[in-house]
Amino acid sequence: MSVKDEVLKVLEKNKGESISGEALANQLGVSRAAVWKAMTVLRKEGYPIMAATNKGYSLMESSDLLSEQGIRVYLKEKDYALNLHVYKSIDSTNLEAKRLALEGAGPGTIIVSNEQTKGRGRLGRSFYSPASSGIYLTILLKPGLDLSQSVLVTTAASVAVARAIQKVAHVEPQIKWVNDVYIANKKVCGILTEAITDFETGTIEYIALGIGINCRTPELGFPEDIITKAGAIEVPFSRNELAAEVIHQVMSLYENIESRSFIEEYKRRSMVLGKNIEVVKHYQKESVSENPEAQSAVALDIDKDGGLVVEYEDGTREVLNTGEISIKL
Repeated sequence: MSVKDEVLKVLEKNKGESISGEALANQLGVSRAAVWKAMTVLRKEGYPIMAATNKGYSLMESSDLLSEQGIRVYLKEKDYALNLHVYKSIDSTNLEAKRLALEGAGPGTIIVSNEQTKGRGRLGRSFYSPASSGIYLTILLKPGLDLSQSVLVTTAASVAVARAIQKVAHVEPQIKWVNDVYIANKKVCGILTEAITDFETGTIEYIALGIGINCRTPELGFPEDIITKAGAIEVPFSRNELAAEVIHQVMSLYENIESRSFIEEYKRRSMVLGKNIEVVKHYQKESVSENPEAQSAVALDIDKDGGLVVEYEDGTREVLNTGEISIKL
């Protein structure tokens, strides 16, 4: 770890408190000049570091820059060995996860970015990912289920994100089947689960679990096409802390995913059960431009694999469990 990273780690752990250059130098086993150089670089990177005579350096409590060291401050001990990559900006964290997997990265590799320039959501949609207002991360997971049960991974991730938001931001999120987390009837998080396969054997090598969270309303607001449904958590909290808690909750649930212990919580948080909904099966459309017909139904239950049990107007029932289905409340 570089001197700069070591200095940032200490400042993050003591955010808002002053520590002298001499104390930092002694703690890290480096010269005071090295500490000063590290502070200069960190300030250029945008960290609000204050310096006071006879007191030393301090990282302002309002600092909310995503960083590896900032996230690691909040990681649980069992998660500290995870391979964490943090970027200021990237095309897509899921795409980066796939690139790293091809280079030999293993399960537990995590990509976090302050911004995505080509963020993606389900059904080929884009995911608006502006700088400094959200958390965009992807976790590489070793597949423990067959592809037909991929909805279960998304279900577990939805519960993990809801738990993390509730713990860090002290608000209670709801879940819209299958992959959206809502607060006050506004979408604050989307989840994209993708398989990374071996081209020669066709087997699934990894699952790339992508999570995008709107923490604050972007400075320029949301685009017109999503402004009516997009929202943000808004309340004050540390993005580094929330990222760490999401990582912890996802890894904890995934370790025991076959137990399906989270399904009951998913049901409790569901905003669709018992509601009249419209089911849109995108795989039935004949062309890209065609809008598939919506079918009216009632959402009855969530099954053991995360599928949504619905009943149509003619009394027939169906379990929805494909990634090419969306529902409208």
